[in-house]
Amino acid sequence: MENIAYIQLNERKVKLLIVQSRNGRYRILEEVENYYDLTNDIIKDCLFSPKSKADILKILNIYRYTIETFNVGKMIAIASNIIVKARNYRGFLDEIYTNTGMNFLISNDDEVVKDVYLSCMSDIDASKGYIVNIDSYSTYILKFNRRNVVEYNVISYGYSNLSASGMNFAEMTNAVKKELKKASLIKSFEEDMVFGCGPSFIDISRIAKKLTRYPIDIDNNYELTDSAVQKVVDFAKDLDTQKVKKIKGVGPEGAESINGGLAIISAIYEILKLSSINVTIANALEGVVITNLVGSSNEKYSDLLQNSLDSYYEFKKEGLAINSQVYDMAILLFKQLKVVHKLPRMYVKPLKIAAYMFDCGKFINFNNHQKHSFYTILNANIAGATQKEILLAAFACTCQNLDNFNLSEIMKYKEILTDEDVEAIRKLGVLVNLAVNLNASRKNIINDIVCDILGDSIIMKTVVSSDPSFEIMQSMKISDDFKKIFKKSLQII
Repeated sequence: MENIAYIQLNERKVKLLIVQSRNGRYRILEEVENYYDLTNDIIKDCLFSPKSKADILKILNIYRYTIETFNVGKMIAIASNIIVKARNYRGFLDEIYTNTGMNFLISNDDEVVKDVYLSCMSDIDASKGYIVNIDSYSTYILKFNRRNVVEYNVISYGYSNLSASGMNFAEMTNAVKKELKKASLIKSFEEDMVFGCGPSFIDISRIAKKLTRYPIDIDNNYELTDSAVQKVVDFAKDLDTQKVKKIKGVGPEGAESINGGLAIISAIYEILKLSSINVTIANALEGVVITNLVGSSNEKYSDLLQNSLDSYYEFKKEGLAINSQVYDMAILLFKQLKVVHKLPRMYVKPLKIAAYMFDCGKFINFNNHQKHSFYTILNANIAGATQKEILLAAFACTCQNLDNFNLSEIMKYKEILTDEDVEAIRKLGVLVNLAVNLNASRKNIINDIVCDILGDSIIMKTVVSSDPSFEIMQSMKISDDFKKIFKKSLQII
C-alpha cells in the first residue's frame, strides 16, 4: 500500500490529489483545489507576474505540508501546456522546484488525449465511439475503437478562453462551429456513441437535471439530450457570473466560464446533429493516476462493472468478506429460477450490483443495513452500468428486507422506472437475500444448486463440500418472503 500525491497546475487553479494505492486500485484520501486567474499573465502579457508567482508558490508550500501529513511515498506534478505561452515559465518552474521540491512536467496534446482516454475507459462501458473533452483553452475530440484511440483533433477553443473572448453567445457558438467544420473527425463522423467529459459537461448536466427535474443525482453516465441542452441555453446564456455561482452544484470555475462551455456543447450538437451525449466524470488527472498504478489496464477493462465493484471493496473488505460468493450465488439463483421469476436479462446487472454490495450499508450502521445501502450504492461511483441499473440495484439491495419496500419512495423515480421495474425490485431483493443466507457460515460450503420446480413448490438441492445445516436453516427463514413474491413454497435440501 502506498500514498501518492498528484499536483496539477494550470491557468485557473492548482489541484492537490492524494490517493492510496493497493493492488492496482486506489481511493482518494484528500482533494484540494485553489483558484486564481492567469489569463492576463499568459494570454495578454505572456509573463507570470510577480504577484501570480508569489500566490502560486504560497499555495504549493501549503500543499507540501499536507503531503507530508499523509506520509506520501511518491509525488507527481503535472502542468498544463498552456503555461508555455508565458516566456518566463521555465524560470518559474525552476523556482517552484527550489522552494517546494515539486518537479512539474508539462503535458502535451498526446499525453492529454492518452490520459483522458484512460480515464474514460474506467468510467464508461463502450468498445468504440467518440469522446469530447472540453478543457479550459482547447477542446479535444477523440475517436476510439477496440480500446484504442484511432484519431484525435484539437479545437482552439475551450470554456475559459471562449468565455473571455468578449463575444456574445451566438457569436461564440458560430465561432466554434466554424472551427469544428475544419476537423477531420467531424467531416467523417459516423453515427456512434458520443461521450462528454470536462467541467463544462458536468456543470451543464447538473443544471439540465434541475431544469428537467431529473431525480437521480449522479454525474457519471448521465444522458444529456439535445432538448435538455436547449433548456440550459435558454436559462443560462444571459446570466451573469454572480447568478451562476448561486446555482447548486456549479463550482467557481464553472461560474466564470459557463457560457463558453455551453457554446461549445451547443455547437457540437448542431454540427453533428446529435440527440444526446453521455456525460462522464472522466478527467486527465484520473488518467495520470491510472497510468501510475500497478496492474494491467486491459485486465481491468475486460469487465468494467466487476472491476468497479472490486475497487469499491478493495479498501473496505474484511477477512471474512463473502461479496464475491454472494455475487456468484445470486447469478446462479437467477439462472436456476428463470421460469419462476420471469425477469429478462436486463435485470442481471442490477442483480450483480445489489448482490456484490449486499452489506455496503454496514459501513453506515449495522442495524437494518439494507436500508442504508440505497444511498451508498447511488454514491459509490459504480462504472459499467447505466444510471437506471444503479437505481434498480439500490432499491433491490434495500429489499433484502421486504419491510423496506416503499412504493411512495419509488414513485419519486416514476419517469425512469416502469411497473415491471417495481415488481422486479422485490424479486431481486429476495434473490439477493437468499444468496446471502446460502453463504451464512462464510465458508463457501455450497458449491452449486439444482432447482426442481414441482407445481406450486420448489425443491432446491444443494451441492456441498461439507455440512450445510447452518446455510439451510438461515435460508429457510425467508421462505415466507419467497412464497409471497414468487407464489411458490421453498424447500432446501
